[in-house]
Amino acid sequence: MKFNLYYFSSPATFFPLATKLIPIFWILAAVFMIAGLWVGLVVAPIDFQQGEGYRIIFVHVPTSWLSMFLYLVMAFWAAIGLAFKTRLSAMMCRAIAPTGAIMAFLSLWTGAFWGKPMWGTWWVWDARLTSELILFFLYVGYLALISAIDDVKRADKAGALLLLVGVVNVPIIYFSVKWWNTLHQGASVSLTKSPSMASVMLVGMLLVSVGMWFYCLAVSFMRVRRIILEREYKSEWANKIITK
Repeated sequence: MKFNLYYFSSPATFFPLATKLIPIFWILAAVFMIAGLWVGLVVAPIDFQQGEGYRIIFVHVPTSWLSMFLYLVMAFWAAIGLAFKTRLSAMMCRAIAPTGAIMAFLSLWTGAFWGKPMWGTWWVWDARLTSELILFFLYVGYLALISAIDDVKRADKAGALLLLVGVVNVPIIYFSVKWWNTLHQGASVSLTKSPSMASVMLVGMLLVSVGMWFYCLAVSFMRVRRIILEREYKSEWANKIITK
């Protein structure tokens, strides 16, 4: 049987798919995160410059990556929704936004806990930190905007426009350490050159990142199922599920 992505673009067909995938995502999230944290906190050696304090990267880096990636995913869904008027697109944006905001918040706070012993301060108006803070505000702003507009369709359209305007901030976050002279260290992992950290540290960080990605998928799919039922409650298929 050929897998057809268009088939799952409808809330009615996406709902049962999400229901089947959620427990799988939870299991994979637990496996990868436990393995990654074990490698990062137990197996990986002490860093010769930063000591034990560097181990916060096993949470800080994955949350930072996901805060940016989830925003790009939301912007993608927003563009699809505006272009093709698909109902599922706006639902996915609403489902992902709270998790993206949490990832941005964790990125900022773990960065502060890392910055205090390394830089001697909790916060500086560094280009990387400031642009990440703006990303957090974009998430919060999106959630506030869609909540403030009573008409669902108008709220979805306004939120989509905000997401597309704000997406310019993501490359600014990524390239800020190259474009400006900042306190924040450069990227430890790059697509164009070999990583600047020990392989065991990299493995631990990547395992946690994959585990957090599956976590984000699980909670977003759980949230979108609820949103689908709230919006599609008048349809026969959704009404059967609600009344069970």
